[in-house]
Amino acid sequence: MPRSPGWSGWRPEDTAMIADLNPLHYFTTPWFWSSFIGWTLAQSIKMTVGFVRTRKIDFRYLLSTGGMPSAHSAMVCGLCTSVGLTEGFDSPVAALALGIAAITMFDATNVRRAAGHQARVLNVMIEELFKEHKLRHTRLKELLGHTRKEVFAGMLVGIAVALLVVHFWPAA
Repeated sequence: MPRSPGWSGWRPEDTAMIADLNPLHYFTTPWFWSSFIGWTLAQSIKMTVGFVRTRKIDFRYLLSTGGMPSAHSAMVCGLCTSVGLTEGFDSPVAALALGIAAITMFDATNVRRAAGHQARVLNVMIEELFKEHKLRHTRLKELLGHTRKEVFAGMLVGIAVALLVVHFWPAA
């Protein structure tokens, strides 16, 4: 129900507009599972590639940033696609999910990548300074962002996972 400009806050009868008061039910939706499986699959791919390269299992890949494919992109594209498939791509919530996905992928390729480049430059400066003077230094994390290819691959992972999850999700 629309509120007048003088609206003063929440009223007890507003709870009638809430469809489900149990937040745990979110974990029983295709939106959650599309996002979660997309993110998990992308991180698992990174861990598998790391294992093939080093022959060592490194669980840090499950929480790492950067690398191929982008888990952030997989997660938000899984959410966006599953919301669009279930609620309609013309729904306001699908438009919101698309906006969040676009912002996340833009951030991954531009803002966080630039921060990674700055970290690399600072690490070189600290290393040069360390060689000439006796300083303790802490290296900065350089792999923060993604290339466009990594974001695109993450997007494809998320979309594919959402298509599968929604396809196999039991009808209500």
